Amino acid sequence: MIGSDSRVGLSGLTARQTGATSGQAAGQRSDVVKIIHVDPDAGTISMVSIPRDTMVTLLANQSLYGQFNRINVNFGNGPSLLAQTITANFGIPIHQTIVVSFAGLINAADALGGVYLDFPYPAWDPNSGLRILHPGCQLVQGFQALAVTRSRHFYYNVDHAKTFPDLNDSYDQLYNLGWIYDGTSDFGRIDRQGDFLRAMVDQAKKLYNPFTINSFLSKLPEGITLDQSFSLNELIGLAVRFHSINANAILTYTLPTFAANNTALGDVLFVDQPYAQQQLVSIFGNELESPTNPPPNAALQSVAPPYVAVTPSTTTTTTVPSTKKKHSTGTTTTTTTTLNPTLSQPNFDPRPCEPS
Repeated sequence: MIGSDSRVGLSGLTARQTGATSGQAAGQRSDVVKIIHVDPDAGTISMVSIPRDTMVTLLANQSLYGQFNRINVNFGNGPSLLAQTITANFGIPIHQTIVVSFAGLINAADALGGVYLDFPYPAWDPNSGLRILHPGCQLVQGFQALAVTRSRHFYYNVDHAKTFPDLNDSYDQLYNLGWIYDGTSDFGRIDRQGDFLRAMVDQAKKLYNPFTINSFLSKLPEGITLDQSFSLNELIGLAVRFHSINANAILTYTLPTFAANNTALGDVLFVDQPYAQQQLVSIFGNELESPTNPPPNAALQSVAPPYVAVTPSTTTTTTVPSTKKKHSTGTTTTTTTTLNPTLSQPNFDPRPCEPS
């Protein structure tokens, strides 16, 4: 599943709220890359997110972008090349692709009647437009659904502020008003996207009807594009097979990476081995192929991943070291990233909930 920042299909106001500028709607980039592993026999679903700044070995356009670059630079050529790049770098076989634009996410959320998320504190993101004034379980739809999934400059207010700050306020002023900056940027956004998708599953389960599922799924919201190999019958089969799944049982993972500065590209992420290969083997097992073009290490050398034996699947909460960039002061902090973030998320992030 690829998240596209295309503004096509958005109204003029919503397009401006997302930061669109003249002529921008025609292009697209991808800040979201998630591999969804569905196992109908076992009845399990896992999602692996690859952060947008992860360095990979490119298969095309090397005259433009070099041999190594961020994973999303080739998305302008379409989802097929991005899928091929994932398989070549990580050995993950990709069978279908789904592209979700800004309009696609808004339309999908609204088609479900919105989703319910519990915000422990008021939340704000001046960049994505997220504005949650009151804490608690509440319906999120329309532009705010997009804003929460795009948020990587996430603030929360421990004093339960009743007003939002001025954009010109300094960080110290914001802190004095009770606003605290998340600081994990893309990593925090990935976690919140996982909870938003679980909330969508919860909402979709309420609408499930075996007599109308064909009609419902045949009318995909505008802005969601399936590749030609993904048939309506497959969609219906998945919906029927997983209609009673517990959304909390959907395991979400973030590919282990570490931060470094590249002279030409700025701040980027490199795949953290052997943790990344351990994670992929634990999820995909024998389905994993040998990479033909492995991602580079920090010395910009393409190195084959370490051998990791396939063992019977078990739920793991192994932690690996990860450096995450803090606020714009330039300082960094060493934290831990669990191989299954489902089990350890910050208390200030919104979670799926049921309205009272």
